[in-house]
Amino acid sequence: TGSLFKDEATEEKGERARMASFIGAMAIADLVKTTLGPKGMDKILQSTGRGHSVTVTNDGATILKSLHIDNPAAKVLVDISKVQDDEVGDGTTSVVVLAGELLREAEKLVNVKIHPMTIISGYRMAAECARNALLEKVVDNKLDAEKFKDDLMKIAMTTLSSKILSQDKEHFAKLAVDAVMRLKGSTNLESIQIIKKPGGSLTDSFLDEGFILDKKIGVGQPKRIENAKILVANTAMDTDKVKIYGARVRVDSMAKVAEIEVAEKEKMREKVQKIINHGINCFVNRQLIYNFPEELFADAGVLAIEHADFDGIERLGLVTGGEIASTFDNPESVKLGHCKLIEEIMIGEDKLIHFSGVAMGQACTIVLRGASPHMLDEAERSLHDALCVLSQTVNDSRVLFGGGWPEMVMAKAVDELARKTPGKRSHAIEAFSRALIAIPTTIADNAGLDSAELIAQLRAEHHKEGSTAGIDVISGSVGDMSELGISEAFKVKQAVLLSATEAAEMILRVDEIITCAPRRREDRM
Repeated sequence: TGSLFKDEATEEKGERARMASFIGAMAIADLVKTTLGPKGMDKILQSTGRGHSVTVTNDGATILKSLHIDNPAAKVLVDISKVQDDEVGDGTTSVVVLAGELLREAEKLVNVKIHPMTIISGYRMAAECARNALLEKVVDNKLDAEKFKDDLMKIAMTTLSSKILSQDKEHFAKLAVDAVMRLKGSTNLESIQIIKKPGGSLTDSFLDEGFILDKKIGVGQPKRIENAKILVANTAMDTDKVKIYGARVRVDSMAKVAEIEVAEKEKMREKVQKIINHGINCFVNRQLIYNFPEELFADAGVLAIEHADFDGIERLGLVTGGEIASTFDNPESVKLGHCKLIEEIMIGEDKLIHFSGVAMGQACTIVLRGASPHMLDEAERSLHDALCVLSQTVNDSRVLFGGGWPEMVMAKAVDELARKTPGKRSHAIEAFSRALIAIPTTIADNAGLDSAELIAQLRAEHHKEGSTAGIDVISGSVGDMSELGISEAFKVKQAVLLSATEAAEMILRVDEIITCAPRRREDRM
């Protein structure tokens, strides 16, 4: 055939294109499938770059972010898991598994000559129906503070139970709930700081109100300040020595160099004086502070902290209510930060600076301890998931049971819809319900249980009105979710359902894949 494209560009049409996208998407789904649920396994990601860094994780989004994928359809799945991670923070694995299952079902339908558009419209109806089924079943305890806190604890424990923290999930759930309750409903997770310190064990992790800066206090400086006024700055404090590099100064004797140095020193002294005139007793700078200005600060009884890394000072400014300043000529325009007490604390081997009683009451710091950096990274990711979900739940306080219960509720509703719908669409709707059931099936499979048997039992249970049955992986049977306290946030489930449907729909619409030729570089040889 006379090719329409330049050489090297390829196109795949119709069936082959669809096959390629289905297979790619299903392969991705199978890859993360094993991390789903409380008994899910972790993956080791090893980069081939410098240093061969190793990540151990079971966070779907983290795994997929690290893969370099060629298959276009698989990329769509990677993107939805990223979006799910940004949007609600958890459910990253579920969303990919569900989308993969929807495509797997769609492939069977396409093979029996049902048009993709028909499948899509069926899926749309089914997704709408599933969402309504969940809406009918949500529990909302916003008004009862005690119960609501209980719900949050359950959600946190459910989120953490599929992560590395599952051994101490009560401990960490409590940390996460306390931290989020402090936020008073803002979803700004910036003010919760997580510090990782190797050593100790995971149970030694704790939550501290206030803010901890990962720095030592300089030599000869006050170790403890009460009622601190803090100036957070980003400015150069290193001009007391002449920088010979770059500046050409012609002098006729060494004495002149000394004069220049004295002048520079005077400039520095003025600058320090200006800073002290703000009436502060703590100065945090992002850049380094030389010994001379440091001495001046120490003489004035001002605590000077240098080299506070950037997110450190951004957050410190946010938390203490100060702004980052870089000029000091008019003290009245600079907003200072305040806190009740600054002191040095020890965590493990390291000294850190602790700001307590800060202006922004919602700020707190979670200090994670653990055996190895990999543990800590994974613990941080898991905790981050929990914090995201909780902060979303505080705003949208609707709660569902977990453990495959929501999927069964949706599948039942979708099945009923399929029986009522005439025409070919009913096949697609039925397929949707089969895909939903794949999630509890996978949870059971990962726990090494007989999924077919369990799902059959679950189905029978769910035919009774108001059933709260789900899979109890610990005992390996069908259990009562309300008794076990396994809950999930409605927002997460809804995001999973809608994103997965949309992604599947997008991939189904594909009938041709065109790969363009790379632009040739002219041979310069």
